[in-house]
Amino acid sequence: MRLSTRGALAVLAALTLLRLAVAAFAPLSPDEAYYWVWSRALAPGYLDHPPMVALWIRAGTALAGQGALGVRLLAPFAAAFGSVLLARAADDLVQKPGAGLLAAGFLNATLLLGVGAVTMTPDTPLLFFWTATLFALARLCRSGNGTWWLVAGLAAGLALCSKYTGLLLVLAVGLWLVADPGARRWLPRWQPWAGLLIAALLFLPTVLWNARHGWPSFAKQGGRALVWQPAAAAGHFGELLAGQIGLATPLVFALGLAGICLALRRSFRYRDSAATLLAAATIVPALVFVEHALGDRVQANWPAIVYPGAAIAAAGLTGRVWSRLAIPAIGLGAALVLAVYVQAIAAPVPLSGRRDPTLLRLGGWPRLAAAIDAARRGAGASYVASDEYGEAAELARLLPPDVPVIGIAPRWALFALPDGTTAMDGRPGLLVQNTRRDAMPGLPDAAFATEIGTIERARRGIPADTYRLYRIIGRRGSVPSALLPHP
Repeated sequence: MRLSTRGALAVLAALTLLRLAVAAFAPLSPDEAYYWVWSRALAPGYLDHPPMVALWIRAGTALAGQGALGVRLLAPFAAAFGSVLLARAADDLVQKPGAGLLAAGFLNATLLLGVGAVTMTPDTPLLFFWTATLFALARLCRSGNGTWWLVAGLAAGLALCSKYTGLLLVLAVGLWLVADPGARRWLPRWQPWAGLLIAALLFLPTVLWNARHGWPSFAKQGGRALVWQPAAAAGHFGELLAGQIGLATPLVFALGLAGICLALRRSFRYRDSAATLLAAATIVPALVFVEHALGDRVQANWPAIVYPGAAIAAAGLTGRVWSRLAIPAIGLGAALVLAVYVQAIAAPVPLSGRRDPTLLRLGGWPRLAAAIDAARRGAGASYVASDEYGEAAELARLLPPDVPVIGIAPRWALFALPDGTTAMDGRPGLLVQNTRRDAMPGLPDAAFATEIGTIERARRGIPADTYRLYRIIGRRGSVPSALLPHP
């Protein structure tokens, strides 16, 4: 790629400014609102994930306020700094001029990073710390300086504190240490074991939190590994493959797959230590997700951890065909990412809900909240409750500060938040329930609930979802619940 380092940094700076603008103006998704609630009730662990995303949101909102920009503030900067680390790693691992710029270009051209750079989910810090670990190991391969093991352990530990799939990085590095003759020389030395200890110590608070609460996260995430539905495996694998082609964008996907195959070939044929590292860092998590598809659906964002290694591997491709595809791949990916940004903010293309993910996740929340508040007043209700965590978190952010919002679900018992049933006890409230769920209020005694109608969430007249409204009379201690914070 004929672009100077200074020019590349200028492009990255402009891209980061664009991403900051999108992060500020695009509505928050329910998941982001839910993670914002985490940031207002900090803990070493949560039912779904470790705590890193909550810490990042807490830092961002401390700097930029409780709005969308504050929630997402660290995401564009993580993408920018992570791109620099990825470029440096590629330059160390791939003996090809311009490999670093190509690798960073490929990764930034994916929809996965493009969307992840303007949103805040556990994948955002995970992807950054995964990339930082690859950077440290690339420096190790290039310099032979064992101190980089300590940096790698620090980054891998922070990846583990971001999402449990960070464990796959530790397994991949362990496989590299055992399988590669050049890497095996480190096994008798203290540095890799010290790095592993650093990672374990960073993750220990999350383990202890799980132990104190009956291992809820480990049971929830580990239970997925036990699902086995071979009859549905072909369909699940097809969804996984199609999802990754879409999120990587087709040309970047083809280049990444070819790069991984090349790394595997170089690993077996030439015992290339760098190629073996790239093969382990991509194939280990990829095989885990393929195995999971044998029993259940793989969420499209889960394989995000494969992307950094695949981008580096793609940058190592040689040959006229691959060279000719590089610029079109980056250009196509950039165009698709820009189209998603525009649709998320302005929605110029009137697509139906199932064809527009931005509508399904982002559209219509402020108007829905206003309509729910009007229904609450009409029903004489003193609070609003929801049995879906993301919807409850959205309403907590959007309803007036004097309206109590209560999340009703067993998960809320794990939060250091006020008990919601105290606010509900003996008082009339409005329960909001998505029509995609069973037609049954989130309270154990249906006699205390009366359905009063339905309400629609829509953007520019295009429906995204529908909700039932119930007038309820809450009872103290009737169901696990929490009083959610307002901004």
